[in-house]
Amino acid sequence: MEVIAVAGYGALADVYEWLIGDDRLTPAKAAAVYYSDVVGSLPPNARVLDCACGTGQLAVGLASLGLDVVAADASDGMVRRTEKVADEQGVSLRALRASWDELPDHLEDSTFDLVFCVGNSLGHAKGAAGRLTALGAMSRLLNPGGRLVLHSRNWELVRSAGSRVDVRDRLIRRNDRDAVVSYYWQIEQRWEQEHFLEIVVAQIEPDGAVRACSERLSIWPYRYEDLVAQLRSVGLTVQSTTFDPESDGYLVVAAATRREARLSRSSLKAVPQ
Repeated sequence: MEVIAVAGYGALADVYEWLIGDDRLTPAKAAAVYYSDVVGSLPPNARVLDCACGTGQLAVGLASLGLDVVAADASDGMVRRTEKVADEQGVSLRALRASWDELPDHLEDSTFDLVFCVGNSLGHAKGAAGRLTALGAMSRLLNPGGRLVLHSRNWELVRSAGSRVDVRDRLIRRNDRDAVVSYYWQIEQRWEQEHFLEIVVAQIEPDGAVRACSERLSIWPYRYEDLVAQLRSVGLTVQSTTFDPESDGYLVVAAATRREARLSRSSLKAVPQ
């Protein structure tokens, strides 16, 4: 078995489709997930940011609807894959390599109607301070009345299950090839500690050999109530939420309504990472 381990979504960028559910595997499907509730209400040519865009399925799907899309990710590999998908689909968007705290350096304040932060990505922000920086940066970029769409794991449930190995119970087929996906959770005693998630995608080659790509990711979990409080502190008010203490994940839509509460550009940079 060949094992490739690269940090920063380097290895996983090439096998990320095995981590995407069937319902979001194509750009059209990914955009359809959000169309009726949030995207469908946007005016023509609305400006949309997908930060932590991954392989770009959502960003490209939104661009195919005629929206003005910027796709950003901290991983070079993810940005390259997003550009490739956009080219394959024949749509135009701007792909940008930038972490959350770098977004205000590349994009103008108050210029987006909608910002997406999905794919459970916010848990990678470094603790409460890093999370506040990320949310503050996203809030700055929204127009008055613009909305942030955020999807999160239910970290309360993740922590309650403790450290464990989670192996998916079926083969996943992508690109005419099967793979087994497994997750190793290292759960610490305290919420504020750095947790870890190692993801392994073990592809089965035509000759029966197994080629595994793995990555160990840092995670800083948070309670739902703390997320809501931090959204409020950067000028975002929750409009709708699907949070359920018994559900694995939830979607929050928050509107930019109190611009005077937002962090200034200088204060965002002063928050320790």
